[in-house]
Amino acid sequence: MKQPSERLILLYSRDQIARRVSELAAAISADYAGADLVLVGILRGAFVFLADLIRQLTVPVVIDFVGAASYGSRTETSGQVATTKELQVPVAGRDLLLVEDILDTGVTLQAIQKKLKELGARSIKICTLIDKRERRRVDMPVDYVGFEVDKGFIVGYGIDYAEQYRYLPDICRIEELGKPGE
Repeated sequence: MKQPSERLILLYSRDQIARRVSELAAAISADYAGADLVLVGILRGAFVFLADLIRQLTVPVVIDFVGAASYGSRTETSGQVATTKELQVPVAGRDLLLVEDILDTGVTLQAIQKKLKELGARSIKICTLIDKRERRRVDMPVDYVGFEVDKGFIVGYGIDYAEQYRYLPDICRIEELGKPGE
């Protein structure tokens, strides 16, 4: 089966991303001075963003990851969130910062947030590289936002489409051009 041809449109360059990550890290460092902070990266997309973010922080943190999926290889959420990796670090009584690559529908993040509250986290805030409201299904307050994107399917800088494009150093929007020969 042939894959559709796609065109990538640059939204944010690696330099723009680096500047914004530095600004987010400064705000987080100021807000969490003296706190017992755990950064919880949402796998798999947030790993690149989280790696760059932690190197810019000036406060000590503990890092863990949680895996959850509601998209699979589709471009639309199924609405059902499956846990693919549980936390290893105890979070009861601690301040958590969920680090997400892209907040789209909010379904997955809401499910993760609910579970972490049940585990007794003292506070939970959200940091997302991309806040995309086009398909938002649930109201999610976001504390730290890298960039706001109105619409389109975003890839690069760890964000994938069917496990492709994570390697791109920039953030791009995919424009599908149809199948070869059409």
